[in-house]
Amino acid sequence: MEKPLSKNIFLRAFRRLDELVANNKVTLIAGGGGAMILAHNYPLATTDLDAISKSMTPEELDPFVKKIAREQDLPPDWLNPYFSTFTHTLPQDYGDRLISVFKGEKLEVLALGREDLLIMKCFAARAKDVSHARALVRAGADIKFVENHIEKLRAKRIPGADRALDFLDELQI
Repeated sequence: MEKPLSKNIFLRAFRRLDELVANNKVTLIAGGGGAMILAHNYPLATTDLDAISKSMTPEELDPFVKKIAREQDLPPDWLNPYFSTFTHTLPQDYGDRLISVFKGEKLEVLALGREDLLIMKCFAARAKDVSHARALVRAGADIKFVENHIEKLRAKRIPGADRALDFLDELQI
């Protein structure tokens, strides 16, 4: 595994990205392990930050990401949009729970709140997500909110909702 990225490493990379996107106003929404580290102070080993931009396409952002990777000896995909696969599972009001983790002159990075991260962890349902999800529950994530939301997705026949509910049930054992 590549060298794990810490909160300080992410913040240094964000400062540089803030400089590089000087002609744009960029907002990133972070999920996954990076959001666990940045917004929820959960110590884990991750080699990337799953984030989506509300103002730039991944293709527009990629040259900046690669430049920072070279300059700061980071993996070339240290910032990537992989978690966009699960954004359709988020509640419409997830924006109300976003947590600001970096604010520069042009760049702001917001991380998903506990409930929204827990929903995504339930849909990912990987072995490594169990400890992350349990940490979110211990930190006060509203399990009933999460369960109700996933139930609504199941009623809409969203793929993976049954497995996500099973994952949530297993957390509570």
